[in-house]
Amino acid sequence: MQFTSEQLLDDGICEREFMLGEIPGILWTPASVSAPVPLILLGHPPLGLRTMYPRLAGRARHAAAAGFAAATIELPGSGDRPRWAAVEQARADLRRAVEAGEPVGDELIDALVLPLVEKSVPEWQAALDALLSLPEIGGPVGYSGGVISIGIRLAGVEPRIAAAGLFAGSLVPAVMFEEARRVTIPLHVLLQWDDEGNDRQAALDLFDAFGSKEKALHAHMGGHTGVPQFAGEDAAGFFARHLR
Repeated sequence: MQFTSEQLLDDGICEREFMLGEIPGILWTPASVSAPVPLILLGHPPLGLRTMYPRLAGRARHAAAAGFAAATIELPGSGDRPRWAAVEQARADLRRAVEAGEPVGDELIDALVLPLVEKSVPEWQAALDALLSLPEIGGPVGYSGGVISIGIRLAGVEPRIAAAGLFAGSLVPAVMFEEARRVTIPLHVLLQWDDEGNDRQAALDLFDAFGSKEKALHAHMGGHTGVPQFAGEDAAGFFARHLR
């Protein structure tokens, strides 16, 4: 990991951009860190870090206010990373299906999501190795955000993840339902009830499949971008309970 820039935000949060090999990322740490702090990994859709930055920085500020560091990395094929022909083709096929009003089949969902999961989860684990080697970060670790299938896989294979807040707003391959049964950490799942791009029943079935003894579904009226502000406060309370 090599830090490439550093700036102090107006509320005292230190924001550092870094490169993990060829993978860009951002780390936010709270002001006046006097001891190693817990860490929240910020998941996001494959729209590019620059596009997602305002939302990611806002979530990082919530984390810092609770005394946590937060970090994110660029997903494969997104932002300034090399284009990924197979996934770009799957995205184009998805757009055509949606515009034509056609059902999105399992084969297309698998082609769109599974390669991203397979490639990005080891990258998240490598980022976690590097981040936990920093003296100001000591764990425990939480994962927050989407793509939900990435969160499922990471929560299932990475023992350092102590709790996860997942966003139910993306297409989920059938195989991930079986993986969800092996997830046993505490979960906080956010669902927008009228999400135009999300199969509500599939999201409910996925929540039911999770093997966690402690899991909560927070459903709010509204579309994909209509998440109420207080939802962030609810998520912050969840992580405060499990990362302290």
